[in-house]
Amino acid sequence: MLSACTNYDPVPVGKCSEVVKHAKKVLGSMSPDHKTLIADCKAATDSERGCVMAATKKGKLAQCM
Repeated sequence: MLSACTNYDPVPVGKCSEVVKHAKKVLGSMSPDHKTLIADCKAATDSERGCVMAATKKGKLAQCM
């Protein structure tokens, strides 16, 4: 069962640079380019951004969006 991203501390859109940096670290060579990640971050909800920040593995990160 996939877990929803409702139990994470919300992260405001103003912290997208931190969210993108963390996502790139988790995704490594599979990471999309910076511009794409910033656009995705800005389109995400505060809860989805919180989910990304809590993710430590690619599979968990994939469940956030």
